[in-house]
Amino acid sequence: MLRASLKMSWSLSLKTVKFNIAAINRCTEAEGPFKRLAIWFQGCDRRCAGCCNPKMLEFKPVNILNGSELMKIIVEAKTQFNIEGVTFLGGEPTLQQGLAELAQAIRLADLGIVLFTGKQVDELPKKLMAAVDLIVDGGFEQDKKETTRNLIGSTNQRVIHMTERYRLQEKWFYTKRPKQADINVLDALFITGDMI
Repeated sequence: MLRASLKMSWSLSLKTVKFNIAAINRCTEAEGPFKRLAIWFQGCDRRCAGCCNPKMLEFKPVNILNGSELMKIIVEAKTQFNIEGVTFLGGEPTLQQGLAELAQAIRLADLGIVLFTGKQVDELPKKLMAAVDLIVDGGFEQDKKETTRNLIGSTNQRVIHMTERYRLQEKWFYTKRPKQADINVLDALFITGDMI
């Protein structure tokens, strides 16, 4: 009963929060442990030289969805693809107002959350830190290119466990795997992963 009332409250509160989405991959194994839904948010103020997603830096509306619409996509992916969690990427996800509330709603759906941010973890709002399971923090530094960890751009970036949910899967980040990409064909060709 409590979970149902919490779900109703997030669905009402998330209807008023808008997110600027660059892309969504509803089922990937290239953006974190297990099957996941990955959301790339549009807009970044970090401007790291050599950014792997330069098209996502500009502050412009791309796909504007409210939080309830986004949660509907996430819950459908859980049913359809049996995803275990959601990964936030960008752009810079933490610039999205309401990201902590979205993360809390995702947690209510029994899904884990991995956050990639160019910020240091101590720059993040406590409410957001409490709502995610794992954070990869720090801006990309081109002269410190990472060669041994998965999906992490430079050696200064840290993997920080906010909960124990992914502690046993830590090797996913620290054991180099073969290059991997997901290719999706919808209205356009969409390639994600670490092949490029």
